[in-house]
Amino acid sequence: MAGQGKQDQTAGRLDDAARAGWLYYVAGNTQDEIARALGVSRQSAQRLVSLALSEGLIKVQVDHPIAHCMELGQSLAERFGLHFCDVVPSDPERPELLTGIAIAGAAQMTRYLKSKEPKIIALGTGRALRACIEQMPSMSCPQHKIVSRLGNINADGSATPYNAVIRMADKTGAAHYPMPLPVQANSLEELKALHSNRPVRKTLDLCRAADVTFVGIGQISITGPIVVDGFMPASEVAELVAAGYVGEITSYIYNVDGRLLEGSFNALVASAPLEIIDDRPMIGIGLGTAKVGATIGALKGRLINALITDEATAAQILSETA
Repeated sequence: MAGQGKQDQTAGRLDDAARAGWLYYVAGNTQDEIARALGVSRQSAQRLVSLALSEGLIKVQVDHPIAHCMELGQSLAERFGLHFCDVVPSDPERPELLTGIAIAGAAQMTRYLKSKEPKIIALGTGRALRACIEQMPSMSCPQHKIVSRLGNINADGSATPYNAVIRMADKTGAAHYPMPLPVQANSLEELKALHSNRPVRKTLDLCRAADVTFVGIGQISITGPIVVDGFMPASEVAELVAAGYVGEITSYIYNVDGRLLEGSFNALVASAPLEIIDDRPMIGIGLGTAKVGATIGALKGRLINALITDEATAAQILSETA
């Protein structure tokens, strides 16, 4: 009989918990309102709501667009073994708008910059990274080092306006190490000479030791950054596309399976080698239909191990790799 009484007591408490959970999560009552409805103290009402959740009596569903983004991010992270995947809502009216991924990228950058322990943060260049840094707050971070993974000087001596390292250094006061090189050398001999320069060797060593790296994902097309910014003539693009090359990261070109182009353009790229160290995030940032193939290649080839993108791009990647 005593055992039966205890079971009845437990069942009764679960009934109360279910009622409290319904009142809180479905009816939207406050804990004070639940306490009055059930004739218990506010503290008891709070415990009953917690019990409903812990016992699995309540299944919480988030009814908000961000929930779909989180599901997409989790699916991508699981499919490609990523450290994380941040997916932001898309704007159907402006599918190429960078603001959403820029805010998400800035949040990740800020997380590292807030560390009191010295960090080495390596950056690519381009519009997306520059947009991320513009979203960052100004901070005082003299303990960190910011290093560029590639040069941004054209053959004619002009420079791209999307230098991320200098802008981040301006906003943080961190020591910064630009790559004082052209994107591409004229010959293997020249490349060897450029990389033997002491400041360049220091920069390459820092890239290799970086705690986190942020890179943009560029598509291989006549509208791709590598062409628009003048680092590759448009005449070479059609041949690369026909051969299955879809993207570039820090000017290294790769195909739909993530294999790097052998010889040719890549052989003369002066950027730090595109190497992944699994326990250190290499975060790719990009969105848009034009970048889907490039992002899939980067994911398949493990050229990145974390991703920041938008809802529409994430959904298309999952669809095309199902």
